[in-house]
Amino acid sequence: MSQPHPDAAPVAVKCAILTVSDTRPPEMDKSGDVIRARLHRSQHQVVADALLKDEPEQVRQQVINWVAVPDVEVILVNGGTGIAPRDTTYEAIAGLLTKTLPGFGELLRMLSYEQIGSRAIASRAIAGVCQSTLIFSMPGSSKAVELAMDQLIAPELVHLTTQLRS
Repeated sequence: MSQPHPDAAPVAVKCAILTVSDTRPPEMDKSGDVIRARLHRSQHQVVADALLKDEPEQVRQQVINWVAVPDVEVILVNGGTGIAPRDTTYEAIAGLLTKTLPGFGELLRMLSYEQIGSRAIASRAIAGVCQSTLIFSMPGSSKAVELAMDQLIAPELVHLTTQLRS
């Protein structure tokens, strides 16, 4: 698919990865590994990462801490976006966003629908900006993370961060 206005030059974007899971230990963080691999493939940098339980105040505080770090341009969150009682990542992130990118969640659900059918409606993926930091919050499923990274985030990461810098 052609881009309406191509990016001028490749830029290495500095990213933080946050995995939210009550059950996944760091050595089994397949979705975090997918994000790392996709960022590496696109020659972006991982400058921070963490794995936290699905505790909204802890998730919120970690995001706030990273937003305050000038080297963190993008925060990529995976996990906790469903509707189970412990899925509270949406609530932790949504209130921090000063600008939202509703198209991210809409498109991810559309693309997920093509893969998993109507269960895609349970995803509460969200993206937006907090101060000058871009934040993407996606499901914890490694397939959903692959889809989000390959089809939506990686193709637009340079463009979106360049827009925030201008």
